[in-house]
Amino acid sequence: MMKFDSTHGLLKENINDYQEVVTKLHQVIHEKTGAGNDYLGWVDWPLTYDKEEFDRIVKLAKKLESKAKVILVCGIGGSYLGARAAAEMIQGLYPDNGHELVYVGNTFSSTYLQQVLNHIKGKSVILNVISKSGTTTETALAFRILKQYMEETYGKEECKERIIATTDKARGTLKALADKEGYETFVIPDDIGGRYSVVTPVGLVPLALAGIDIQAIMDGFLQAYNDLNTADLNENPAYRYAVSRRILQNQGYDVEMFVAYEPQLRMLSEWWKQLLGESEGKEGKGILPDSAIFSTDLHSLGQFVQEGKKVLFETVLTVEKPTYDGVVPSDEENLDKMNYLAGKSLDWVNKMAFEGTLEAHVETGKVPNLIINLEDMKEYSFGYLCYFFFIATAMTCYMLDINPFNQPGVEVYKKNMFRLLGKPE
Repeated sequence: MMKFDSTHGLLKENINDYQEVVTKLHQVIHEKTGAGNDYLGWVDWPLTYDKEEFDRIVKLAKKLESKAKVILVCGIGGSYLGARAAAEMIQGLYPDNGHELVYVGNTFSSTYLQQVLNHIKGKSVILNVISKSGTTTETALAFRILKQYMEETYGKEECKERIIATTDKARGTLKALADKEGYETFVIPDDIGGRYSVVTPVGLVPLALAGIDIQAIMDGFLQAYNDLNTADLNENPAYRYAVSRRILQNQGYDVEMFVAYEPQLRMLSEWWKQLLGESEGKEGKGILPDSAIFSTDLHSLGQFVQEGKKVLFETVLTVEKPTYDGVVPSDEENLDKMNYLAGKSLDWVNKMAFEGTLEAHVETGKVPNLIINLEDMKEYSFGYLCYFFFIATAMTCYMLDINPFNQPGVEVYKKNMFRLLGKPE
């Protein structure tokens, strides 16, 4: 399903030399005894998730299929990034199944929100608001405006069907509002943090509404749980990746550039940046997560990667089977001198770009490359990839002796913002 290759990583230490510490930390993760252990619910989530609630999500998506032409996903951070990463990876950037996902509540931009309001006029809209508390400022502000739009457009009674809340099971502002208004609600688990929540109703509700097979996502997640439930570094590619990161930082590489060769994986890289950035970036520690889409960004960042200061290594996600492929046509005049590629697969050209870049960056540029190979970009693969990165993140953070599941630093800007906004104490 997934392969990890460190042979181009220019590692100066042997990954297997870390077996003893990995064995110990594997036990810490699965016995839930480490820092932040109250947020390790994702570890056995493939076995423990609420099957009745899952079925309710599937039934809701089927019920609203004809109405869900535009699905507004109102959330920020982990409340929208995972769903967006999954939707774009699985459906591509221009899906043609009649559903459109639009993301709101993730910015204070007045221009963006007004353009969304203009865009959805006259269209059949479903609104899924996602917030544990209901008081996250970006999300709450957008929801207030969009709720009023929905009520003016459809009436309060119809909004009981068109507005869905994903929130706390029993408490919080959004839960109270949803109960008062009669919205259908789904639960954000107490023991799974936002950046680990895409395989909970946080991500599954909007993905199901968009026509994505969420059962296949959970099947892939379960398979990864089974495959990666071992401390053996010879058998667990996620742990080999986690250890490789630590080795490379020991060698002085403080930036990791996540690279993909498919534009539909750009939001996956944004989700990955939140996962690693919030989990690892604390106590003056961690690797800065960066990202690029090649070959596009080779024409902007490629020069620095090749010959700039040696501060970064690349983690490249390659895909064995593209969602679509095509063949380079022949042209009788050949004015563009491209006939040497006539009859070749477009995906083959893309893969040769990867091979040439790998050689240039590693052999000539001396930039370490870690390679993760995924079979395809379908639902099952996305679910598998999620667990791979979850377990790798937990391991690589515990190796730094930090809590992978909190994010105390993000509260600082909020306190300053609330003071400037004049929020009552």
